[in-house]
Amino acid sequence: MKQRQLSTKKGFTIIEVVLVLAIAGLIFLMVFLALPALQRNQRDTQRKNDLSRVQSAINSFQANNRGTLPSDTDLTGTNFISKYMKTEGNDTFQDPDGTAYTFKAGPAATATGQTISSAFSTQAGAITFVKSAVCQGESYIKSTGGNKIAFLYKLEGGGVYCLNN
Repeated sequence: MKQRQLSTKKGFTIIEVVLVLAIAGLIFLMVFLALPALQRNQRDTQRKNDLSRVQSAINSFQANNRGTLPSDTDLTGTNFISKYMKTEGNDTFQDPDGTAYTFKAGPAATATGQTISSAFSTQAGAITFVKSAVCQGESYIKSTGGNKIAFLYKLEGGGVYCLNN
C-alpha cells in the first residue's frame, strides 16, 4: 500500500499575523499615551531644580549684603537675574517651555497659611515670592524670624512646589 505524503507549508496564519499586529499597536498606543506625562514630569523636575538655583542665588545675595533680602524691585527687575542667576557664557534662566522666568510678589503671609490660588500669576514662567514666609507643604505661612522668603511655582502636572531659604 502506498502512503500519501501531505505537503506542509511553513509560514504564519493570518490570525497569527493579525494578533502580532494588534499587540504591537497596543504597545505603541501605551507609549504615545505615556510620553506626554513623562515630558511634563521632566519639565516639572527642571522647574524644581531652577527653584533650587533661585534659593542658592538668594543665599549668595544675603552673603554679599549682610543678610538682607533683595528688594521687590531687585527681584522683579532684570538686575537680580543677570547678576545672580546666570552663570558664565550664554546661560539663560528660562522655563523649560521656553519663556523667561519672572518674579512676581505674592500676597503677604498670615500665621494660619495662605490660599495658594490667590498667590499665582497666570503668566507663564512666573515665580511667586513672598517675603517673611516659609513653606508649609504646598502653601506658605508667616515666618517667625529671620530674613525668610518663600518661592512658589505652579507645576504643569498639578500642585505647587514651594521652597524657602
